[in-house]
Amino acid sequence: MNQARTINAAERRARLGVRHALAARVDSVAAAAEAVVALHATDPATVYLSAGARVTAPALERLERELYDGSLVRLHGMRRTVFVVPAELAPVVHVSSTAAIAARERKQLLKHLAEGGLTWSEAELADVEASVVKLVEEHGEISVNRLGVLEPRLREQLVFFPGKPYEARQAIASRLITLLGMEHRIVRRSRTSGTWISGQHNWAPAPAVPELDPRAAQAELVRRWLAAFGPGTEADVKWWTGWTAGDTRKALAAAGAVAVELAEGTGYVLPEDVEPVAEPEPWAALLPALDPAPMGWQQRGFYLPEEHRAPLFDRSGNIGPTVWWNGRIVGGWASRPDGEIGWRLLEDVGGEAEAAIGREAAALGEWLGGAKVTPRFRTPLEKELAR
Repeated sequence: MNQARTINAAERRARLGVRHALAARVDSVAAAAEAVVALHATDPATVYLSAGARVTAPALERLERELYDGSLVRLHGMRRTVFVVPAELAPVVHVSSTAAIAARERKQLLKHLAEGGLTWSEAELADVEASVVKLVEEHGEISVNRLGVLEPRLREQLVFFPGKPYEARQAIASRLITLLGMEHRIVRRSRTSGTWISGQHNWAPAPAVPELDPRAAQAELVRRWLAAFGPGTEADVKWWTGWTAGDTRKALAAAGAVAVELAEGTGYVLPEDVEPVAEPEPWAALLPALDPAPMGWQQRGFYLPEEHRAPLFDRSGNIGPTVWWNGRIVGGWASRPDGEIGWRLLEDVGGEAEAAIGREAAALGEWLGGAKVTPRFRTPLEKELAR
């Protein structure tokens, strides 16, 4: 029996830099998304900043044009997170992950309807849904606000935690339209209004989804993850996908994953990816909150020193803006009120690294054009630097 090859932390960092288009940039936003499987989009600014850190000649106008040229799709996916994915991968994400999440969301919605003061039957709910889908199809592209005007039932209120001190009310529109998107009955399109960091999107008719076997879709998603993030452990894959342990193991087996030895234990790579990877030229990067690189693994010790966690994460485990040098997180950054990029190192990295990081910060500030970017989830160091 052949002994599994050991891949140390230094090689994992080299792989991260090369595979994630950080050591050498790519020429399109679609290629940047493909390099990390999917761009996180829970925070609208993250998509732009993650793409801008990976493409040559980033500029807001260029990034926005490519984000909405049809090569990318925005959807709920793994762990119920909103992602921007290459169009050809969208069916794989939907079948492998989103469809099961949508089924759970529908059960939750029915429960909230019963508890929240709306006496809709399932038949009436289905009628409202059919009305929304028809309106979207008739208009081709339409905003949530306009849908609420044309279908008044969307403005009816759900009551959450009735009778409690923290009772809250919410129009059913946001829950129902999000669910229809998860079920791929409608899809997000461009923003409706506001700046490039706006989270408002129009909705459009959903294209047909190719018939895929869920197990095959899960195997394909794992193959994509291993190509971008491998090696990783079973725990990493389970965390990133949000699947059960059983589904994760079956997908790894179906993907033909090969075992290797990591400091964390057994890891996996694709069969064609066992050989050593050369160290790239030194590189620096400023990555945004929730960027796919720091959010790609559950076990982060090979690129994140334990002592850096407290200033860089919020209480819910969301990572803030980070400064990288040669595959390690070495500090954090923030956008200040005047648009300047402030950054701080959390360890001594030497003069060459500091100079390279300074150049990256200046370049980021330049293409942002003085725009102030505040992450949706604030972290201690980001809040301090943003003053």
